[in-house]
Amino acid sequence: MKEVRILEIKQSVYADNDRQADLLRQELKEKGVFLLNLMSSPGSGKTTTLMRTIEALKGTLKIGVMEADIDSDVDAKTISESGARVIQLHTGGMCHLDAEMTRQGLKGLDTKDVELAILENVGNLVCPAEFDTGASKNAMILSVPEGDDKPLKYPLMFSICDVVLINKTDVLPYFDFDMDRCREYIHMRNPKAKIIPTCAKTGEGISEWTDWLREEVRRWQLQ
Repeated sequence: MKEVRILEIKQSVYADNDRQADLLRQELKEKGVFLLNLMSSPGSGKTTTLMRTIEALKGTLKIGVMEADIDSDVDAKTISESGARVIQLHTGGMCHLDAEMTRQGLKGLDTKDVELAILENVGNLVCPAEFDTGASKNAMILSVPEGDDKPLKYPLMFSICDVVLINKTDVLPYFDFDMDRCREYIHMRNPKAKIIPTCAKTGEGISEWTDWLREEVRRWQLQ
């Protein structure tokens, strides 16, 4: 049998992106801009949650939003109704943003007067988790209809997130979703993750979420 050549990869294929992400994070730190990377599956309620978030933080933080999608400008048009600065990013078929793409987005957004920049990443639970965008913090939304077992199926996504919003709690009576079990699964992947049950439709949990976000921005600015 012919001998097979084995190549051992000693350096992460993501190493260059990681360097770019660290550089971007430092640049944003010097400018006083807090970058939040918000991820989730399609239909989890990211845009509605963002609208609630902007409304709750209006007057206390200057906010800019980058809406990333493969195509369309539907979400950006929705966010523009909030009065926040917004830009639509088209990824050209890519299912995620990396650090360089995020840098381009921030340049287009113009963060001169922005304290909190929010990246609404492309909707899926795989690719966005693999690329460091240079964000100050990572957040994700898990909606009740998706099921409480998602942390078991998508471990990387839950392991990199600082906070998890469990959204659409208003439909809990209609789905086989165990909140305690979901919390347990999330903490199996990430013991430090903060978990906040929310309902973007009714406003449940939004104040706890925005309090957390406001405090993280304050800490970032003081460091």
